[in-house]
Amino acid sequence: MNNPELNEGEIYAGILLGKDGEQDQHIFLLPLRADDAVTFKQAQEFAKATGGDLPTRREQALLFANLPEQFEETWYWSGEEHAASSGFAWYQDFSYGNQDYDRKNDELRARSVRRSKISA
Repeated sequence: MNNPELNEGEIYAGILLGKDGEQDQHIFLLPLRADDAVTFKQAQEFAKATGGDLPTRREQALLFANLPEQFEETWYWSGEEHAASSGFAWYQDFSYGNQDYDRKNDELRARSVRRSKISA
């Protein structure tokens, strides 16, 4: 397994095990955060502007487990849309750890991550 290399300001969140044949990945929390609550589309744009992505639901669970102090105790958008309802997307509650979905035009917080595949 290769050692993760941190870029300036990043915080190492941990390893996310691959599923369904995907490679394991190192997950890094990027230093910037959306200053205000934003819509899902704005959160996606924010993440792209930081050079990262909104975290998946699995990545958010890892962030809640390993880095809860890096988040306000409120809701943060994931990068996953609800499969059955196109107007909704998933979020992580960093107060209690639960995940749920909300309307994409509602305003929640946003953080972004970077992923690095782990070589065998």
